[in-house]
Amino acid sequence: MTKGKPWSIDEEVSLKALADANTPIDIMAAKLNRKPDAVYVKCIRLGLTKRPQTLVSTIPLPKELPSAEEILKKLVAAFDTACTPGLDRVEVQRLQVVGTLSKTYKEQLADYLNYREIERRLSEMEVKYDALLKEKGKDDASKPVLGQVAEARADQPANPAS
Repeated sequence: MTKGKPWSIDEEVSLKALADANTPIDIMAAKLNRKPDAVYVKCIRLGLTKRPQTLVSTIPLPKELPSAEEILKKLVAAFDTACTPGLDRVEVQRLQVVGTLSKTYKEQLADYLNYREIERRLSEMEVKYDALLKEKGKDDASKPVLGQVAEARADQPANPAS
């Protein structure tokens, strides 16, 4: 049950060659004048074992996370811009994306900080646990263990008086 236009034999041959060359799916789609989803489905149907790679993002990653204050400043700037009369549709959509991204950032930052706190507390507990084990080890070394008492009794000669 295909939805789009049928694939020609030449297109299938080209697709196989591109997939064998590990060409990203976005590039394959552009070269074949198809949608990336259609290219992926066709790869599955042709039994190509390798999943085509998606195009690697060229968005630069910051070295450090921006603070909540920095994000709020950008959000306020977007809000001020949104209040400007006469914005075109594309600018309004861009500002909506900024709002959505800031909301996502807030949620992810909260999760990140929560995980960092959990990691910190876990590390503290591990240190305390190690200290307790060392302390318990010292206490146990001074007390004979039940098995050691039994061994000590077995090593002693029988009492001749009995």
